[in-house]
Amino acid sequence: MNATFKFAIALAIGICASFPAIVLAQVNSKNQGYLVDQNFNVVTAVGGTVCVRTSDWTPARAAAAEAVGFCDPDLAPKKQAAIPPPAPVAPKPAEKLAAQKPEPPKLLPQKINFSADALFDFDRADLKPDGKAMLDDLTRVLEGAKYEVILAIGHTDRIGSAAYNQKLSVRRAETVKKYLVGKGIELNRVYAEGKGKTQPITKPGDCKGRKGRGLISCLQPDRRVDVEVSGTK
Repeated sequence: MNATFKFAIALAIGICASFPAIVLAQVNSKNQGYLVDQNFNVVTAVGGTVCVRTSDWTPARAAAAEAVGFCDPDLAPKKQAAIPPPAPVAPKPAEKLAAQKPEPPKLLPQKINFSADALFDFDRADLKPDGKAMLDDLTRVLEGAKYEVILAIGHTDRIGSAAYNQKLSVRRAETVKKYLVGKGIELNRVYAEGKGKTQPITKPGDCKGRKGRGLISCLQPDRRVDVEVSGTK
């Protein structure tokens, strides 16, 4: 065997011998610092619980190795916890209630006091033009309202007998009721009653010593028609 042939054989053997090492180096670059077997698996000891380290093992290389999770889990890069989406901001109790509850209905006036002298002439039960205008204003207030009862209550002053004043107060209350019904108020929603002179606003000692027109003028607050409304708008 000549020298040239021997050199070729030696070269071929060297290449073949170095090939697994090259592959090993390439694979082991994924687990640099740990000893791997011929199948490129990390070699373990102590019952397969401890990875065998090589002389070039460093914490940095271990952290970059594929097997770090098994071999050195303490060195494994920490996975950043997923940041949960921000929780929806719960509305404040007041805002929540405002969103749930409809706007409260507008309250109607519960009691309106009309001077009988403004509605009627003295000792009469026929509505004056100014009195009609006042009741027209009331019907406009009641438009679109949800009411249960409208009660017209007539009152008189103390002049005259109780029986006469009772009848006069009823007549005036009935006149107010009739006018409101004529303006579109439901008949079964309007009631009229008279209290005569039983519920005066003036006190017994008021108007003492007055007579004639002076007494009539002093007792004016007692002559009235109260309209009471029960409901909301």
